[in-house]
Amino acid sequence: MSRILYLKIEQCIQVPNKSVKIGNTSMNYAEFGNGEKSLIMIPGLGDGLRTDNKLAHMYALLYGKFAKDYKVYVLSQKVDMPDRYSTRKMALDIKDAMDNLGIEQADVIGVSLGGMIAQHLAADYPKLVSKLVLVVTSARKNQYIQAAISGWIEMAKRGDYRRLMVDNLKKMYTKEYLEKNKWMMSVAGKIGKPKSYARFINMANASLHHNAYEKLDKIQAKTLVIGGALDRVVGAKASKELAELIPNAKLKIYEQYGHALYDEAKDFNQTVLEFLNE
Repeated sequence: MSRILYLKIEQCIQVPNKSVKIGNTSMNYAEFGNGEKSLIMIPGLGDGLRTDNKLAHMYALLYGKFAKDYKVYVLSQKVDMPDRYSTRKMALDIKDAMDNLGIEQADVIGVSLGGMIAQHLAADYPKLVSKLVLVVTSARKNQYIQAAISGWIEMAKRGDYRRLMVDNLKKMYTKEYLEKNKWMMSVAGKIGKPKSYARFINMANASLHHNAYEKLDKIQAKTLVIGGALDRVVGAKASKELAELIPNAKLKIYEQYGHALYDEAKDFNQTVLEFLNE
């Protein structure tokens, strides 16, 4: 199910709005599930277009499969974010949120920008992370990230929401998927327009300057890296590099999918859940 489709049925989802204090501001999150273990989910750059936790609601809908085994926390980034913020500082925010929520250790899933943050979290605070899943993400900037993110930043600075959303869809989804779901392109940019792009731009710049390359060998958590061979946002080589640098990491490449493989691959949730339950 796509993120845009989620917006059409969002009113049917009953996940309480919650927030946790982080310094002088707060972090929105969603919490669901009845399992004994804790699972932290860190979303990607789309979170930057919202200061509420609607994106977290989407995760609650899409990943309800984890609710049986886990108490799931989908953590947004903090509401008030200063300029020139880094993925490492965002990881510290996640650590502070876990402390304030009483989570001593958790399995962690990071998607795209969320995966960049998760790398720092697992390397800097190894006792907090039991198992780690890094999805369509990278250890550092490459030509794909430079091209995609820089373009989105310029569109956001111009306030061109329609073009930003259309370009996002084209880079994230396969042509076959968009052909089968033509309505996605027709509604792109017509719903969910943010009041301000400042938070999105800050998070996008953090993606551009992310670099955890030299510290990946410090990750102690058992790790699964998932990438898409057709990824036009971070590139397939980024996933392979992560798997090579993280000790004993497993790698799964979806040959037929790109950056939005978590939407397109029907076995994605099951693949992740099987790894977490090993």
